[in-house]
Amino acid sequence: MTTPMNTRPRRIGPMHADESWLDRRWYEAPREDPAAPEVYTYTDAISYEAGDEVLFHSSTHAAEWSLEIIRDGLVPRSVHQAMVPGRFTPMPRDAYRAGCGWPVAYRWRIPEDMPSGFYRMVSRCERPDGSHFVQDHFFVVRPKPGQPTAKLLMLLPTATYEAYNDWGGANHYIGIDGPNGDQASPILSQLRPWTRGMVWHAPDSPRLCSPMRRFGQPPTYHMKEWTYAHGYGFFCHAAGWAQFDRHFAVWAEREGYAFDMITQTDLHYRPELLDAYPALVVVGHDEYWSREMRLAVEAYVERGGRFARFGANFTWQIRLEDEGRSQVCYKTRAPVEDPVRDGPNRQLLSTAWEDHRVAWPGASTVGVNGLGGVYASWGGFVPRGNRGFTVYRPEHWIFAGTDLSYGDVFGAEAEIFAYEVDGVDYTFRDGLPYPTGADGTPKEVEILAMSPAVLTEGDFRIEAFRHYIGNNDQVQKAEMVYGEVSPETMAKSRYGAGMMVHMPRGKGEVLTAATCEWVMGLARNEPFTQQITRNVLNRFCGSE
Repeated sequence: MTTPMNTRPRRIGPMHADESWLDRRWYEAPREDPAAPEVYTYTDAISYEAGDEVLFHSSTHAAEWSLEIIRDGLVPRSVHQAMVPGRFTPMPRDAYRAGCGWPVAYRWRIPEDMPSGFYRMVSRCERPDGSHFVQDHFFVVRPKPGQPTAKLLMLLPTATYEAYNDWGGANHYIGIDGPNGDQASPILSQLRPWTRGMVWHAPDSPRLCSPMRRFGQPPTYHMKEWTYAHGYGFFCHAAGWAQFDRHFAVWAEREGYAFDMITQTDLHYRPELLDAYPALVVVGHDEYWSREMRLAVEAYVERGGRFARFGANFTWQIRLEDEGRSQVCYKTRAPVEDPVRDGPNRQLLSTAWEDHRVAWPGASTVGVNGLGGVYASWGGFVPRGNRGFTVYRPEHWIFAGTDLSYGDVFGAEAEIFAYEVDGVDYTFRDGLPYPTGADGTPKEVEILAMSPAVLTEGDFRIEAFRHYIGNNDQVQKAEMVYGEVSPETMAKSRYGAGMMVHMPRGKGEVLTAATCEWVMGLARNEPFTQQITRNVLNRFCGSE
């Protein structure tokens, strides 16, 4: 039987004995081949109010293509379908930072009664061989100011989505930017598609948490191997709705928790949206924030808001420009390249919050610091860790109804402690952990549970092992936080921890369960993780 498995002949080339797929990172870009039509679509904004008009920008060689809009959640519901005439426009070489600049292919006005939520856009076109090309995009319908439909507001960490979106040639990690065409881009455009896998994922694709490493076995990065084998984006497991936020949304709906939804772009430009809600929640991989976002949330909590963060990796300061259509983050290149580095706005330097040149640790906002983690339970980072949290203060209200006691580990079966985690500098007194405050952690922070993490891969002298990050992040922390790379600062930058913390602030409070994979405890029906989440949401929404 002949099947249209390949649209191009197979290519063959050398792979040298000291290479692996880690040396051949890829990004998503269109073929732009009339013989193999594809369709890519993006919108003119990341969020809208009901009643707004959505502009769909598209490029395709197909004569026509179909657009379907689905309100995603526990029971996905199709809300609009259309057939659209095709038109091809090339992708600019700098689409990753300047946007695609494609013409408007379709317009749709959101009905006035459309509820707040996540709306997945599915673009399809047929190929001559009978197969279909499918691309996913999204937009959010945000609540109208002062018109909440629930007590809970869900914040999508879309700045992190953007940081990992490599469509068109670059993201904040890799790319074709720079004079030699081999650098990550410090400027990213929102006016481009999302790389495959960030909006919608194949069912049962692997998680970031690696299989438990056996004796003598080299650590593996199985999720990267899966993406390479199946044609997904290199970073599609690291960020996005499909990988993290959707799991919480589906669980919350199943449990009967109603919520409205906003993006971080909304938080930056429309902070007044918080005022109508007693509780704010963010989950998953939550790495990039602007100064305006942090100030908005801190003021919200001071006024009495309650902020639940079931996620981790609070690390980088960004700037949003052009009404949020551009995201800026120079990261470790900021001290040399960021235009604000020597000017009156140098507090906006787009580097780590804990960088000594910024000195505004994330613990002020979320109770933990990104560089106080970072990695656990994947690849060569704590590959045989317990994959759950060890409980230290079981009397805290967060553990009510769990029957957990001091020293118990929960969530390990669901592998909730994984990928990236946040923590603070701490010490033990009488068997209990306390923040030292040396890293800027507020004295009000109470450590409830924790597990170890590292900033560098182990040095595994095993055949076939290839380092993914090595000690790169350890070196970066030493320079950013302590101002120099020396044996002393490297030693201070090697180890960390992931923590659950509670922090009262003003009239409100913050609860952080600082691990990206907390959502797996919900998706996999792990009873302790679920009950703790219920305790937080019930208290914060005022329903306990």
